[in-house]
Amino acid sequence: MNILKKLIVPMGLLSVLCAIPSMAQITNRVTFDAPSAFYAGNAKMPAGSYTVSQPDADSNLLLIEDDKGSHGAFVEYEVASSDTPHAQSDVTFNKYGNVEFLSAIWVQGLKSEMQILPSKFEQNTAKAAAAEKHSLSAKSTEPEPPGRSQ
Repeated sequence: MNILKKLIVPMGLLSVLCAIPSMAQITNRVTFDAPSAFYAGNAKMPAGSYTVSQPDADSNLLLIEDDKGSHGAFVEYEVASSDTPHAQSDVTFNKYGNVEFLSAIWVQGLKSEMQILPSKFEQNTAKAAAAEKHSLSAKSTEPEPPGRSQ
């Protein structure tokens, strides 16, 4: 009986450790090139190439980070459904005067859009000017398997 008790704890820990990597896996990423600076939530991001991923499939958080790893932000989103699958991946921005905010992300083939929840800064900016929406083409890619370099 004591041997069984001693085996249960390590086996339980082993099963938890094996499950952790599968919870963090994402099905795809979206990449895009921003020609000008923009805000993702409260973080100001410079022009450049960006990747959007969802580190935790159980939460409504997205990670937006540049290809150099020097700028990144987590933003909250909500899902808005559509009747038809989106023809291509793209990202949408709200522009108020000369200030841009990331507002939505579409993934090719999905019937839902990830709408970024506006920050307090965007809400205050929206009071002073009307939003002009514009979209940029994006690319949906599979994440690279762990241990492989580009």
